[in-house]
Amino acid sequence: MNGIINVKKERGYTSFDVVARLRGILKMKKIGHTGTLDPDATGVLPVCLGKATRVCDLLTDKDKVYETVMLLGKTTDTQDITGRVLSEHEVNVTVEELRSVIASFAGAYDQLPPMYSALKVNGQKLCDLARRGIEVERKKRTVTIYEIEILAIALPRVTMRVHCSKGTYIRTLCEDIGNRLGCGACMEQLVRTRVADFFIENAHTLAELEQAATDGSIAKYILPVDKVFLQKQSVSVAPGYQKLLHNGNKLSMEMLLDPESLQPQEQLRVYDSNGIFVGIYEYQEETALLKPVKIFL
Repeated sequence: MNGIINVKKERGYTSFDVVARLRGILKMKKIGHTGTLDPDATGVLPVCLGKATRVCDLLTDKDKVYETVMLLGKTTDTQDITGRVLSEHEVNVTVEELRSVIASFAGAYDQLPPMYSALKVNGQKLCDLARRGIEVERKKRTVTIYEIEILAIALPRVTMRVHCSKGTYIRTLCEDIGNRLGCGACMEQLVRTRVADFFIENAHTLAELEQAATDGSIAKYILPVDKVFLQKQSVSVAPGYQKLLHNGNKLSMEMLLDPESLQPQEQLRVYDSNGIFVGIYEYQEETALLKPVKIFL
């Protein structure tokens, strides 16, 4: 099996747990997830099977959308409601102040990765160090909040939708908002509703997938690899050049069907003359050739 399953991760599972369960359900080893979700977080977790594991890093780099509940007036060592309480404050903010501060986080901002995260320092996960009571120096990273929208206000709780770049920690965003408001905050709930073109409305629970594997209908849940690259132009190679394509060679424009229709673009989806997706190629202006970037055939 080669492709991507849009898994709806449930509370209590780590991302690794999801992969382990799927290995058992699908009876295959080559499976990888596309970005860690905390055990208490739920929502979209694209999982790659077989040759599709080559796109894991590309999906991890994609933008994401979350819905979160921020609890004002409380800070914890994990920046979410599961952690040890560090401080508690009265919440005396107006709705106008709240809206103004939240809106100020739109755009690029420097975020300090939390200690309770899967990031590694000198080969050790920060969360493993944090559990041993060790805190190490981290460098701030620039992340981008493309859109931040307030969905509901019921102080001390605020529900928000956040569209952000890779590497953004919503827990840290909640704490940073609380600090700017002067009362502190932590994250109470998190649902990832989208990763690139994978939406929660089309995601499937492990129970659904297990049933599908049992009754032989699992194939309908496996999405083709090229779904990740639909924003890129597609080209097909003429029949006489199939062997060169399948062997991973560079391609000239004369090998393509209808090259005149191409718009200037750095990367292209390349298919053989039978419509089978082969891989992503990059146009090299100095040689006027298409060079393979990732091959999935």
